[in-house]
Amino acid sequence: MSRVPSSSLPSVPSDLEIARSTEPAPIEDVAAGLGLAADDLDRHGDHVAKLTDDALSRSLDAEADGTLVLVTAMTATPAGAGKTVTTVGLGQALDRLGERAAVAVREPSLGPVFGIKGGAAGGGYSQVLPMEDINLHFTGDIHAITAAHNLIAAALDAHVHHGNDRGIDVREVVWPRVLDVSDRALRETVVGLGGSAHGVPREDGFRITAASELMAVLGLASDLADLKRRIARVIVAYDHEGEPVTVDDLGVAGAATALLTDAFRPNLVGTVEGTPAFVHGGPFANIAHGTNTLVADRVGLALSDYLVTEAGFAADLGFEKFADVVSREGVVPDVAVVVATVRALKYHGLGEWPADEERLDEENVEAVRAGFENLEHHANVVSSFGLPFVVALNRFEGDTDAELAAVVEECEAREIPVAVSEAYHHGGEGALDLAETVRDLAAAGSSFAPLYDLDESLESKLETVATEVYGADGVEFTDGARADVDRLAADGLDRLPVCVSKTQHSVSDDPATKGAPTDWTLTVRELYPAAGAGFVVALTGDVLTMPGLPAEPAALDIDVDEDGSIQGLF
Repeated sequence: MSRVPSSSLPSVPSDLEIARSTEPAPIEDVAAGLGLAADDLDRHGDHVAKLTDDALSRSLDAEADGTLVLVTAMTATPAGAGKTVTTVGLGQALDRLGERAAVAVREPSLGPVFGIKGGAAGGGYSQVLPMEDINLHFTGDIHAITAAHNLIAAALDAHVHHGNDRGIDVREVVWPRVLDVSDRALRETVVGLGGSAHGVPREDGFRITAASELMAVLGLASDLADLKRRIARVIVAYDHEGEPVTVDDLGVAGAATALLTDAFRPNLVGTVEGTPAFVHGGPFANIAHGTNTLVADRVGLALSDYLVTEAGFAADLGFEKFADVVSREGVVPDVAVVVATVRALKYHGLGEWPADEERLDEENVEAVRAGFENLEHHANVVSSFGLPFVVALNRFEGDTDAELAAVVEECEAREIPVAVSEAYHHGGEGALDLAETVRDLAAAGSSFAPLYDLDESLESKLETVATEVYGADGVEFTDGARADVDRLAADGLDRLPVCVSKTQHSVSDDPATKGAPTDWTLTVRELYPAAGAGFVVALTGDVLTMPGLPAEPAALDIDVDEDGSIQGLF
């Protein structure tokens, strides 16, 4: 039986206090843990570096034969389940077991940092450092994507203004502008006002930068040449004949690539315990594929024995997209970790939307058991891909012994491997049981395979994802979505994998539905090509590509004191 700690957890300072009280390892020492020399680093201060072009090329040319551990989760509360905490803690634990381990996570977007979620660098004693830099501007990668995206938008409008030789239909421009903030007022805009000198008036809008196709392109490109090829084939509009217009048609693929050459090189930092960590790329999993960059994974697998990475949100989103989209690029997971929390289980057991935080704070073993169906659903999703996995029960202060024991009992009754993780409170030491289980599962091997073949129709692919991943009875296409399917087929884009844009708050397309719903149909309302990224996006529900700030955003708690120290960053 899995060990359920009975001792109370120590009080933990804030993430910011822990980060400031920890002396990060010099970046040269972190890099040495991966066999990299000082000359392989383009330093950004004492604790952050990008790999040089030469180091990157050597690493990409080396055999990527490390073990890839993919961290996913059950459907979490809006505050999350602690996948990054688990990812970092597991990497530190493998390091403690004597393995050459590394971590790969996404760069935080400023939208969630200043909005509802706060920081995204892990937490407690399992976080990447320097957390303030990582949570704010870091090395400027996201700003570079913003600039490259908006350069393309500006080139498109300039082309239309200066004669429109390509015959762009301004009613069919599909390339909005982007900004790395949450600003609902910019979702729908009108540009080109003020007379003929200011362009052609048309409807436009903004997405958050993480939702830019260029973010997905950066995440999936294998090298700089591939990055440029992918940018060139991005569709930005359609002409009056209905033919796609690409970045290559506008002539700015090279310029956009030039803005991203530095951003393409992975960022290297250390964790609280000095374990190497790549922090690179940041697509959202409810909009795009939701994982860090392919190039960071390939470098990590070449330089380490174990690379621990995470996929955004739950197994129905980031994990499925890694398995059906990213893995086709040659990076295949060997073992998975499904993160669960007592609060998330109570959240589903109570079935409330939005969650009543006071009720989640109360001990409720019955609600924990009732909510287990959601965790079991996600465990079955991972299993359906032929991947061995373990449930990581992410323990926090406030979880009672009875609640923890109930989760372990439910797992063992179904023969689901489970390990209690105290990575938040104890760092790598608190995840040793998890690390040993992961190592054993990885040694046993897997029979991983994507769920569908690329030669299948878009309808068939979506039917497979809906029924086998979401538990739906089938798929209903709106008239507009069926027209989109026909257009994609006519443009030769129907053999791409599908990337479903769906709420992260439920397995279904209704955020208010908790647990593991049955007897429902997935409604697809629109499909559009992400030709540069290499997938087709299917929109369901009301997922927003530009979030808005809540009534009390995290920004209200963030400040700077007289000494220039940032306060309130989680």
